[in-house]
Amino acid sequence: MGTLSGGAVPPSLVPTQQRMTLESNWLKFDTGTGLDFSQQYLPELYEAEVERYGNRTLSGFLRMVGAEMPMTSDQVIWSEQNRLHVAYAQATIAAGTLQITLPAGAGTTTHAIRDNQTLLVADNATGLITQKVLVTDAKDGVVGTPMDVVFYGATAWPGSMPTGANAVNVFVYGSEYKKGSNTEDLGSIQPGFKQYSNQPVIIRDKYEINGSDTAQIGWVEVATEDGTSGYLWYLKAESETRLRFEDYLEMVCVEGEDGGAGAGSAGAAGYEGTEGLFAAIEDRGNIYSGFAGAAAPGAGA
Repeated sequence: MGTLSGGAVPPSLVPTQQRMTLESNWLKFDTGTGLDFSQQYLPELYEAEVERYGNRTLSGFLRMVGAEMPMTSDQVIWSEQNRLHVAYAQATIAAGTLQITLPAGAGTTTHAIRDNQTLLVADNATGLITQKVLVTDAKDGVVGTPMDVVFYGATAWPGSMPTGANAVNVFVYGSEYKKGSNTEDLGSIQPGFKQYSNQPVIIRDKYEINGSDTAQIGWVEVATEDGTSGYLWYLKAESETRLRFEDYLEMVCVEGEDGGAGAGSAGAAGYEGTEGLFAAIEDRGNIYSGFAGAAAPGAGA
């Protein structure tokens, strides 16, 4: 409980250190507080502070989003869901057409853009969206065949649009159909399967203490990130070593990199490394991902 502030309903409370019925830490229903027994809507007070954000460490965040799992082996293998939206990098535009070119090594001759879909067209170099278009003829999803488009808010490609091979990226953001049009050529996009793997790394730290230093201990009030607090009999250096080690555990999961290959790399020296969060984002994060897992229009049910 605490002192009323400004007579607001519910009131603003000022924390106190003693749980006692004092003038300064209980709600009063009298003049000046803004509360009395004729008040129709009285505040409901919850005694405990709500842990709205949970554990605010990196490992706590991963636990909250369900991205944490135990493992006892030297390698973990998993598969991931496909991207929800269709996007392609390194497209080519010319004279009122939009041509989807196949990125090197994609291993497919079809794309998943269909008739009547609406696209964002962005500069491949800067990422800036320069035009929105509607596909009138996707040419049956054949890679390398120019698709016919019409323009929203324009009648041609703007002068700022880069031209030439692999100059733009495209992103499907929706579709628009004429009233009464059929869906015979709509087709479907079938999900693909891709397997990923990663490995853990061994982390070590060490704490040493001399026999005479064991006398330098006492009762100290501490508070930690996991929410515990109180008076503990501990060694300060040991506590900091433990916290530093736990920080390493989290930071390796964020900043970790694969060992690589070739002379001078950690992999060539026998260290495998591990793919951290930033490395995974740079490799397959929120970017234009080419032809990953997309099927041709008309495939499937």
